[in-house]
Amino acid sequence: MARVNAPLYNARILRLAASIPHHARLAEPMASVEKRSPVCGSRVTVDVVTDDAGRVAELGLEVRACALGQAASALMADHAIGKSPAELAAVRDALAGWLAGGDVPPDWPGLDIFDPARPHSARHASIRLAFEAAAEAAEISMRERTD
Repeated sequence: MARVNAPLYNARILRLAASIPHHARLAEPMASVEKRSPVCGSRVTVDVVTDDAGRVAELGLEVRACALGQAASALMADHAIGKSPAELAAVRDALAGWLAGGDVPPDWPGLDIFDPARPHSARHASIRLAFEAAAEAAEISMRERTD
């Protein structure tokens, strides 16, 4: 359950927001997806290249988001290399469900940092952006590879 009195922005969130890996667009991505939060205007673009097995081999990001969106982008980018489209879709869906009040946190390192944001539904979209974009880009890249 979310800690209502926990600060929404804390030192760990701010550190992550300032250290996004793969924070540059790819020169030749196989797929690119931009997601935008209609609530706050946060925007994340994810570029991917997948390998022959369909797993993310290269990742590039452009992040124009609040600290929560930046921190979520950092966590996604830290662990997305080597993931399949299905794995990225599963964490995307688990994150959405957990933020909306589900009991089971997503199986992705560090996402528990967003526990204080769970009662703030207006912040959920910016937290989900990078995961939504990565899952969609990986799926598009895999389809392109098999067509």
